[in-house]
Parts: sequence; structure tokens; C-alpha cells
Amino acid sequence: MLNQTPFWKYIVVLFVVGLTTLYALPNLYGEDHAVQISATRNTTVTQNMTSDIQASLETAGIDIKRVEFADERILVRLNDSDSQLQAREFLDKKYKDEFVVAMNLAPDTPAWLEAINAAPMKLGLDLRGGVHFLMEVDMKSATDKALEDLVGDFRTQLREEKIRYRSVRQLSSSVEIVFRDDETLEKAQFFLRNTYGNLSFTERSDLTLRATFSEARLAEIRDYAVKQNITIIRNRVNQLGVAEPLVQKQGAERIVVQLPGIQDTAKAKEILNATATLDFRLLDQTNDVRDAVGGRVPAGSSLVYHQNGQPYLLKNRVMLTGNHIIDANSSTDEYGIPQVNISLDSKGGTKMSQATKDNIGNPMATVFIEYKATDQRDAEGKLVFEKKEEIISVATIQARLGNSFRITGLDSPKEARDLSLLLRAGALIAPIQIVEERTVGPSLGKENIELGMQAIIYGLIAVLVFMLIYYRAFGIVANIALVANLVMIVGIMSMIPGATLTLPGMAGIVLTVGMAVDANVLIFERIREEIRDGRSPQQAIHHGYDNAFSTILDANITTFLAGLILFAVGTGPIKGFSITLMIGIATSMFTAIVLTRVVVNAVWGGKRVDKLAI
Repeated sequence: MLNQTPFWKYIVVLFVVGLTTLYALPNLYGEDHAVQISATRNTTVTQNMTSDIQASLETAGIDIKRVEFADERILVRLNDSDSQLQAREFLDKKYKDEFVVAMNLAPDTPAWLEAINAAPMKLGLDLRGGVHFLMEVDMKSATDKALEDLVGDFRTQLREEKIRYRSVRQLSSSVEIVFRDDETLEKAQFFLRNTYGNLSFTERSDLTLRATFSEARLAEIRDYAVKQNITIIRNRVNQLGVAEPLVQKQGAERIVVQLPGIQDTAKAKEILNATATLDFRLLDQTNDVRDAVGGRVPAGSSLVYHQNGQPYLLKNRVMLTGNHIIDANSSTDEYGIPQVNISLDSKGGTKMSQATKDNIGNPMATVFIEYKATDQRDAEGKLVFEKKEEIISVATIQARLGNSFRITGLDSPKEARDLSLLLRAGALIAPIQIVEERTVGPSLGKENIELGMQAIIYGLIAVLVFMLIYYRAFGIVANIALVANLVMIVGIMSMIPGATLTLPGMAGIVLTVGMAVDANVLIFERIREEIRDGRSPQQAIHHGYDNAFSTILDANITTFLAGLILFAVGTGPIKGFSITLMIGIATSMFTAIVLTRVVVNAVWGGKRVDKLAI
């Protein structure tokens, strides 16, 4: 008999529809207003704090749903935004700078769905609300950093070439090298000009050679600073689990950052502005640290304090900067003591090898450097950043180091994890300042969702009614496929990591609903034609599906390719539209061709049918 479906096809269809429905379910449970408490670099959040927080909030008369501890963070779930604001202000006063207290929206997904990693769709800034930042990279710091690296490179390479010099020092926009005689200066100038083609060298009358960046090199440094900061900001936000960000370049020096779902702009600023890295420097063992503490710091050295408060005198010359770190992970040594394993790029490995080969047996300090914004501004109106240094470990160099080594002397496994996370996320090439800040309120996002849902529901109802009236019993089959198609789109969007639903994305869903019914119309009209040509109902169904398939496939492939191009070249809203469009095309093909065929065969297939209700 015609139109009989093998049993395995029923199982496949039920599995696909059931799986996507299961992962679409979390979207029905909504989100809670929440306050999140997380640790800083020097503190730890423990589960024992949950009962104290709950009791304190209840005593303060703040209505809470529950307090949870997970992933070394405490989440206080509340009933409304007013309670959320009160709880945030109360906990801010309670903990001050000890912990990071931030407002957020937390999915209210049941535990049994969380157990299978089911989560609601991520919503874009226009639907969920959140914060929008326009950030500007401090290009002066970027060029200063490049000049600082150049000073170290000059010293190393001139020493290797056995070219003697009096001094190498960094100026505001150049590097100045002073030599002992004309012969040495000429030899150095010949060597450096051949080695550094992107630098301009100027010889002065006082045995001084001045090196400045060419315009092409300056443009390259600035472009690299912006691109690298974009990558690092994206990695940092992703690894901290704050949101799926939109991070893109705008102009020559600016970066646009959108963080959907973030309500606490202070928390977002802290994450984005955190400019931290490491320096490795030798201890100054020829001078007394007590004299430096008393205010007499020798030239060529600086006084830096350990995180435990102990002062150390360090040489100013940096052996290696954190810019060369490509990977960092925490572990323990053979004695169970926490450590951070560092991997360097090839240039960094060469620098570390050269710096340590003559210093075996000498102590080396690992200096944690952080740039924090001050309230002051420079002559151009840009924010001034203050550099803060803190020693996190002092260790004796036991052997010549290379591309891989480890940092020891850390106080706890948590400190090792936090440090490795920060280093793995990367150090910003240059400090950034927020020049524009805009908050999209959840109320506006809610209104957009409601309007978008109305468009989807009204469009779906109109199509369902039309199909039911025009195609009767087969219209019911098409309506089942349409509803399944919508559920599958939601389920797949919820399953894909990083997929974000935006307002244009909702427009893509509305469009795919129309495209899905278009495929059913083609099939049903084909069946009608076959019946008019005198074929039996079973033959009409069989030929109707077979003959319509090629037309449906051609139309959907061309539309899918258009969506693929939009995704490849588009940004922001265009990407959101293309993602839902491509997913909708795939699901509509499945529901219109496979699902409806299975249902039709289950109802009419393999039976004697005299007339079809179509």
C-alpha cells in the first residue's frame, strides 16, 4: 500500500519534536529580579553566608523569594524590582568594598530542566534591557607601552651585538640612546636601521640617537590596541558569565559594548575597565629597602609592597610583561601548594630566557599591575588612570626559564584561579574610558517583547484560521506543523550557545511562519491537481508530496543562502534576523515535508479512502 511510514520515522519525528519542546520549556518560567554577591580578588564567598544574608534581609523588612549559593556566588532572588533595589542598597552598605554586589536577572528554570542544561533563550538589548557603552581607548598609553617595550628591546639587542652605550631612556614620543663615541653611534645606527624598518632614527650632535615611530607604525599600534581590546573585553565578559555581549569597533579609537540583561552599570564598568597585567622584575639587592621606605628611593629602582604589606625594592627594568602571556591555568605543586602555570608566546619565551640566563639564584618578583580610573581629567578632557602595583609572589630563579613556567607563593587555590582567569582573559593593551553610557530599561524591553509576541500570535492565528477553512482536515495537519515549527525554533534558539533573540529576530520568526505555510500550500495544491487528473486519493497524496518537494527545496535553499550571506556580512540586528531566518527555514522544511507526511500517512495512509477532505 502507498503512504505507509516506517516505524523508525515515527520515532525520529517524535524524538526531534520532543527534544526541541523540552528545551523550549524554560522560556515559560520567566526570570527573577536578583542581587548577585561575588568575591573580589582578595575575598571568598562561602555557603555559610547565605543564612546570614537571608536573616539580615528579613530583619530589614525586604521580601525575598530565596537565597542560593552556586559557582562561588550568592544569588538573592526577589519578587519585584523595588525589592531588588532595596536589597542591593542594603547589601552594598553591609559589605561595602569587601564583595561585589550587582543587580541582575536570573532565569527561574526548575532544577530538573537545569540538570539537562536547558535554559531560556538569551534576549538582546532591545528585548531584555541592559546597558550600552561607547568606550574610547587611551592611545597615549598604547604608544607609551610600545615605547617601553622598545627600550627593553634596544638594550637587549645592543648588548648582544656588543655595542656599548651610555643610556637608553624613554621620552614622551621617542626613545633616546646615548653613546660614548661617534664610531659606536654609527655602528649602532647602521644595525638599528636595518633591524627596525618601521622606525625613524635621528642623529644629534651630542652622541645621541633618537628613535621615533613612523606614521604607518603608529597607525598599526593604534589599530592593534583597539582590536586586541575588543577581543579581550569579549573574552573577559564571556568568562565571567555576565552576558553574551555585542562588542564592535566604532571609528578609529572607540568600541561599542552592549550587555543585555545587565541592570547594574557599576558592575559592568568594573568588568570592562579592569586593566590588569603582570610584570616580572628583579629585586634590588644592592640597596636597603628601609632607606626606600624612609623616602630615599635609589635611581633605577622603585618601592613596591607585597599584598601582605611587606615592602620590597625592585629594579625598574621589566624582564617581561603580561602582554606575552597566551595561557594561564591554576593547579597545585607536588606539595599541594597552589600555583599558576604560565605559557608565553615565542617572543615572550625568548625575552624570559635572555633575562633569566644571567640571574640564576637571584630573586624575581611577580608584580600585579592594575589601572584604576580617577576623578581627574587631562588637558584634552580624557579620564586619568592611576597605576597601582602589588607584588603577589617573590621566588628565586632556579634555572633558565623559557616559554613555560609557574608562579608560586599564592595564598589559596581561589587566588590562583582568579589570577589565572584574569591572565587568560587578557590584559587590556591600553586603558579605556566610557565616553557614553545608555541604559535600556527592562520596561522598554518588556514592551518590545509584548509587541513582537502580538505580531507572531496574530500572524499565526490568521494563518491557522485560513488553513483550517480552506483545506479543512488537511488544514488541521498544516496547523499542527505550524505550531510545532514555532516550538522547534524556540527550542533550537535556546539550545544554541551564544544565539540571541532580538526584535529583528522576532520579525524573522514571523517571516518563517509564512514560509512554512507556503510549503504546505504547495503540497496541498499538488494533491488537489492529482485528484482533478483522476488519480486515487492515495496516489494523489504520494505524487503530491513527491512533486512538490523539488520546488520547496529550491525556494528554501535560495532563501537560506541569502540568510547565510546576511549572517556573514551583517552586524547586530541584521545577524539576529538572519539567525532566526535560517533556523526557521530548516525547521519549516522538517515540519512541512517530514512531519505533515508522517501525520497524513498515520491518518490516511494504508487505508481505502474514497475522498479526501482537502
